[in-house]
Amino acid sequence: MTDSHEEAAVTPRMATRFRGFLPVVIDVETGGFNSATDALLEIAAVTVGFDDNGQLAVRESASYHVAPFEGANIEPASLEVNGIDPHHPLRPAIPERDALGRIFRMVRETMKTDGCKRAVLVGHNAHFDLGFLNAAIARTGIKRSPFHPFSCFDTATLSGVAFGQTVLRRAATAAGMSWDNEAAHSARYDTEQTAHLFCTIVNRFQPIFEAVPPEPQS
Repeated sequence: MTDSHEEAAVTPRMATRFRGFLPVVIDVETGGFNSATDALLEIAAVTVGFDDNGQLAVRESASYHVAPFEGANIEPASLEVNGIDPHHPLRPAIPERDALGRIFRMVRETMKTDGCKRAVLVGHNAHFDLGFLNAAIARTGIKRSPFHPFSCFDTATLSGVAFGQTVLRRAATAAGMSWDNEAAHSARYDTEQTAHLFCTIVNRFQPIFEAVPPEPQS
């Protein structure tokens, strides 16, 4: 029989670090600010995990160009910022349902490996990304999302606490990260930068977390 010490030794660290939630960094590029009416044009996801030294690190990433849903609104001002041409003949866009399905499979596999019961979205101004994610889930009729429907980790808020900066570029620079202005505003680049920023902040506060006595088991 496996004793309690052996069971504790094989419990994945992630399963106990965030109340059983798996942080997954998400960034979307869109055709506007209204998640109900405006197109989802790109979506990227990055999973994170603890390395052998107990440091949170970037693990796996995926990104997809998304075809605007039928009747979607696209604001020209948004395209000027993100540089996307939604109708470019060489743009490898896939339907929303396919993009979400691929990301959700990656997330569920990581949840299983890490012993997590649910995923929680991490984003810079996270409620914007969560709003578009939830709207796409509702449009496509996906029955089970691995993500918590309203909880999220916002790196804008966390960066304000850790570095006194809330703009992603400035927060990344304050954290000692490099920044490429030419690559910014693509879902993949912004997601990977946000993931590195989130890991940096978590690792900075990890000693404080480890010093807090665990809650008593009921």
